[in-house]
Amino acid sequence: MSIKKQFLKSKPECKVTFKVDKQVLDQEVESIKIVGNFNNWIEDGEEMSPLKNGGYSKSLNFPTGQTLQFRYLVNDSIWLTDQESDGLVETGLGDQQFNSLIEL
Repeated sequence: MSIKKQFLKSKPECKVTFKVDKQVLDQEVESIKIVGNFNNWIEDGEEMSPLKNGGYSKSLNFPTGQTLQFRYLVNDSIWLTDQESDGLVETGLGDQQFNSLIEL
């Protein structure tokens, strides 16, 4: 997994590119979505596009000056945390799971 940030010069936004590598996916994938506090944790969120190498990617623009929490939702049932994010925080659901953080 990886996250690439590109801060825009023309406006106070950051283009964030999320990638999930094929090696992380140990099962057949029908869909991967990015779900987080930026979309009120709606599970029909931002669907990632498949790459030729078997991974998935999606770019989204966010306003700068904030911290976002997110997770990947695989096949509408498996949650993945991006260990390469800017940090981790407990989900707060008592499930001993973590959300990934992005500092913008």
